[in-house]
Amino acid sequence: MSRTIWTVIGVVVAVLIAWFVVDVVFSVLWFLVKLAIVAGVAVVVFFVLRALVRPSGDRRSIEP
Repeated sequence: MSRTIWTVIGVVVAVLIAWFVVDVVFSVLWFLVKLAIVAGVAVVVFFVLRALVRPSGDRRSIEP
């Protein structure tokens, strides 16, 4: 009887640990996805702002 109780407790603890690990892994993955999206949007915004700030006659290369 005692062995069955420890088995049930072990299963419950294993499920709780697995739940926590999966939650942490998905949180980290979601953070990395959001970071990649922010980086992509930042690059687009950078080039748009650079194009808007550049004078209209200076569309060519800076080199003489």
